[in-house]
Amino acid sequence: MFDQLKEDINIVFERDPAARTKFEVLTTYPGLHALIFHRMNHRLWQANVKFIARFLSFFARWFTGIEIHPGAVIGKRFFIDHGMGVVVGETAVIGDDCTLYHGVTLGGTSWQKGKRHPTLGNGIVVGAGAKILGPIEIGNDARIGSNSVVVRTVPDGATIVGIPGRIANAEAEVTAPSPEQEALAKKIGFDAYGTAQEVPDPVAVAINGMLEHIHTLDKEMEQMYNEIKSLGGKVDAKQVTELTSEPVDDGTGTSCRGNKS
Repeated sequence: MFDQLKEDINIVFERDPAARTKFEVLTTYPGLHALIFHRMNHRLWQANVKFIARFLSFFARWFTGIEIHPGAVIGKRFFIDHGMGVVVGETAVIGDDCTLYHGVTLGGTSWQKGKRHPTLGNGIVVGAGAKILGPIEIGNDARIGSNSVVVRTVPDGATIVGIPGRIANAEAEVTAPSPEQEALAKKIGFDAYGTAQEVPDPVAVAINGMLEHIHTLDKEMEQMYNEIKSLGGKVDAKQVTELTSEPVDDGTGTSCRGNKS
């Protein structure tokens, strides 16, 4: 028991640079208090002393602001940073070396009895405000971004962002946009080119891909127009123009195209 407590305190020093002394950690860290309560309550739950386990978990929630059902299974070296608003459901399973920040919910999506809460592997970090819902599995060493909502199984080592949560590969190669692509993005009010290389936002990456596709289609249409005209075909006299850095007024409002250079 004391070895377990010592390990729990040492983990705080490893993952929180604000920790100063063991006495301070033991007396002022609600995440540690909630974990100590849970370890005791979980033993009572397994011994079928369920009312006392639930009552003590209720007291722990009042005392720490963290709600952990006594039926939840939590592994070694678990750390809750800040902690306020954390909720861990009855059938949740958390592996070793996991970290949760404040506002995290490991919740269910069904009123049916049985397994209805998520299972977290080892080495997982869940950012502030994230919600992981349902009997899904989160792979080892995964990272769940702040305020993400995860409702599907996550593979090992993945980084999840957004609502609903999507896999973001921060290591993927990002091709620098051309001036024409940047101009089109600016005209439609989209400014992901300046952030997509630093922020792994899968939505931004998808829109970047659409902009590149549109620009490619513009070039191909102009090439087709020139080929048809060279063969003597009758085509609309209005030419397909290339993008410029400044919008123009074609008489019906501001166009996303500039003048032919």
